[in-house]
Amino acid sequence: MRVLGVDPGLTRCGIGVVEGAAGRPLRMLGVGVVRTPAEEDTPRRLVLIEQGIEAWLDEHRPEMVAVERVFSQHNVRTVMGTAQASAVAMLCAARRGLPVALHTPSEVKAAVTGSGRAGKEQVGAMVTRLLRLAAPPRPADAADALALAICHIWRAPATHRLQQAAARGAAPASTVRVPAGPRHGRSQRGAS
Repeated sequence: MRVLGVDPGLTRCGIGVVEGAAGRPLRMLGVGVVRTPAEEDTPRRLVLIEQGIEAWLDEHRPEMVAVERVFSQHNVRTVMGTAQASAVAMLCAARRGLPVALHTPSEVKAAVTGSGRAGKEQVGAMVTRLLRLAAPPRPADAADALALAICHIWRAPATHRLQQAAARGAAPASTVRVPAGPRHGRSQRGAS
């Protein structure tokens, strides 16, 4: 599987392409950052991000695009720029018919380092190790994009199995039987 990871940002949008499969060695095919000048207006910056992502899609032909899920932050302005860059990445993928997966930062950190609270240095170090690189990709946005791609490659088989189970029609919640027994730590005799 070849995955384009996107760490969205209005000033720096990290891009990384990883190829591999769960349980097999992974290979980095490319890593970089799409940058936009802060003095440009937002619509122009979004066009520059789109052009950059399209160039990466043309060059690497991924089968899938993994984008960091935007989460609530205290700085609304930062969240808006991140969300807008994220939407551009999803649009570029959808235009080509490529599936898009969204992963939260904690999911990515947990997948790559084993801890959902890992710092950027830990993520960079593990990405370097997993992809057998000479040095951590810089800036951190580039390493984060590779981590997104790695996370998706590793999570995709389990996600696919869950989707198949749901498509086969898992039992509706109303038909699930709960065995009788103590509730909330009290015996049934005392419960009324």
